[in-house]
Amino acid sequence: MDPELLERITARRAELDEREELLAKELAVVRAERDELAVAERVLERVCEQLADERASAAPRPGRWADGR
Repeated sequence: MDPELLERITARRAELDEREELLAKELAVVRAERDELAVAERVLERVCEQLADERASAAPRPGRWADGR
């Protein structure tokens, strides 16, 4: 077996192992941010629905006074 070739293979595997570790860390960060955004989106939808419900219940109905008469 060619020692120089074996050394190159070993070095390349080490580089790829290091890159894999960095990519795994980056993927974890991306997934965490994506999850946070999904939560923020659900909260925003819920708040918008609540505001719409509040506005609808506070809006004067046709044929009625704004003060409830």
